[in-house]
Amino acid sequence: MATDGDIRVLIAIDLVLSAVFSTLVVRGLSLVGSLAFSWLTVGFATLLLALVTYLAVLR
Repeated sequence: MATDGDIRVLIAIDLVLSAVFSTLVVRGLSLVGSLAFSWLTVGFATLLLALVTYLAVLR
């Protein structure tokens, strides 16, 4: 019988992967001149992506 796993581990992995992806996206957008790179922007993008992922997949 399979278990769903510990929700704390799933949320931690979600936050780490969201942070990496958000950093790459914000850095890429700053390279093409669409967005200025800042860690605050990366943080907001990470929280938004983690929330969307949680609502779409984990809930």
